[in-house]
Parts: sequence; C-alpha cells; structure tokens
Amino acid sequence: MVRAALPAVLGQAVDGYERHLRAERGLSDHTVRGYLGDAVSLLDHGTRMAVRALPDLDISVLRSWLARLRTAGAARTSLARHAAGARSFTAWAHRTGLAATDAGLLLASPKPYRTLPAILQPAQAQALIELTDCADGSSGPGGGADEPQGLRDRLVLELLYGTGVRVAELCGLDVDDVDRARRVVRVLGKGNKERSVPYGVPAERAIEAYLRRGRPAMAQAASGAALLLGTRGGRLDPRSVRRLVHRRLAVVPGAPDLGPHGLRHSAATHLLEGGADLRSVQELLGHATLATTQIYTHVSVERLRAAYEQAHPRA
Repeated sequence: MVRAALPAVLGQAVDGYERHLRAERGLSDHTVRGYLGDAVSLLDHGTRMAVRALPDLDISVLRSWLARLRTAGAARTSLARHAAGARSFTAWAHRTGLAATDAGLLLASPKPYRTLPAILQPAQAQALIELTDCADGSSGPGGGADEPQGLRDRLVLELLYGTGVRVAELCGLDVDDVDRARRVVRVLGKGNKERSVPYGVPAERAIEAYLRRGRPAMAQAASGAALLLGTRGGRLDPRSVRRLVHRRLAVVPGAPDLGPHGLRHSAATHLLEGGADLRSVQELLGHATLATTQIYTHVSVERLRAAYEQAHPRA
C-alpha cells in the first residue's frame, strides 16, 4: 500500500490530516478518500524527489506531480480536482505548523472545460419512471411493477428525478425523513448539511404504495430505519441504484445513457426551464454557492428567447 510505504513522518502527517477531515470538517467517507488519495499521491511523488518532511514540499514538487498526472492521461477536470486536493493538504500543513509556508498558494491548475452533460427530455423522464413491466431488464422475484422490488424501483426513480437528490442522499434516507404531511424529505447532504426538499404528488403515491405493500415484504431484522431496502433487507446500495437507472434508460427510445446524477441534472434543468429561479434551484440541490448551480444547470434556447422577447424593447 502506497500510504504505508511513506516515511514515518509523512505517514503521521497523513494520519493527522485524516483526523482533521473527519473530525473537524465532518466530510463524508467518499470525500475523505478523495482528499487522502491526493495527499498520499503527492507525498509518494515527493519522496522520489527527496522529500523527507513537509517543509521539503515546495512548488516545484507540486508542479512536477501535476505534470506526471497529466502525462499519465489525467483530464483537465481531474487535474483541477487533484490540484485543489493538494492545496487543501498544504494549507492544513501550514496552519498546523508542520510546514513553514503554504506551497499550494503558488499552484495554478488548468480550468476544466465546462461541457454540458446530456439530459433527458421531460417525456423521456416520464417514460423512464412509468415503465411497468419487465421489459426494463429487471429480473428475479419481486421485480414486477406491483411487486415489492418493483414498487421500490418506482419510488427510487420518482425521488431521484422528482427531488434532484444525490444518489448517496437518496440511499441514506430513513423512514422518518419523509414528512408526508408537508410532502418533503429531510436530506443529509455534503458536509453533513441538512436540507428539506419537496416532492410531488406522483412521488407521494409511490411512497404510499411502497410503504404499504413493498417495504413490509422486504424488511428484515437488519433493515433498521432505512427507507429503501435491498433484496436482502439491508439499506439499498448506490451501486444498485446506478444499475437500475442504466437498465431502465436502455429501453427508453432516444434516451442517453445516464446514471443517477444525470437525473439530478435533468431535474434541475427542467426546473429552470419551467420558470424556477436559480437561487431556489441552488437550495433544492444543496449547493454551497450559486456559482456551482450556474455551472451545473443550463437554460434552453427557448427560455432565453422567451425572456428576450418579453423584456427587450427591440425584440
């Protein structure tokens, strides 16, 4: 293991950085793994350049590390993420006194190309959710539309598209997180930030059917409070949700091959096209800054034209 092979003093620094990420910043396991992976990769590269302690980590080492990643085929978006991870590590090392200076302050990273990901058309999203038979590629007992697994799958798709939540947020929902009186779900997002997201009447019908005829049939002793259950009764895994979305979309005519995040992007785009303001969409998605929402969503040409014709005196 690369981390275990680091010199003792660098390994101890990584351990301290991990405690900082988990205890002080409260980041998710997935995010912690990403930050630690960048730090370990950087330090491993540094040891090949005679780095034996954090004060030896200077800008030349950081630039050399990024250059090696680029040579290995890393895309601009990946390089930008790795650079951000390195800057986080060097800033922490400087704040804690392990390094006299913050070498990451001098590190520039390429701006990623902002490509617009594919989205579903509203009719395709409706077709995805309303598939009612095993033509969707589902298999095994309980996979029919009116069977426990089928009722769960319908709810998964309704919530993904109807609320725009992330797949990890969806799988983390407990039964008590659903407020059916107000039709909102309480979501624990990135950085352990909680938010309430509304859902519509179709999702409420799916919740009713699943809680009445689906979850009771799937629940076991290990189910706990989890809302969405897997075939063995435990909490539904994000990988199973990804397989479901890919499988369902494969039989929707003309639909691009998307994962759960594609449904999130589709939901945000359709909200904007329907007239929702950017700030409201930011709150629904749980973005820390409006800039993230502006990158994440795009506005249709039709909406731009309508706004132009309504507002411009020379339209």
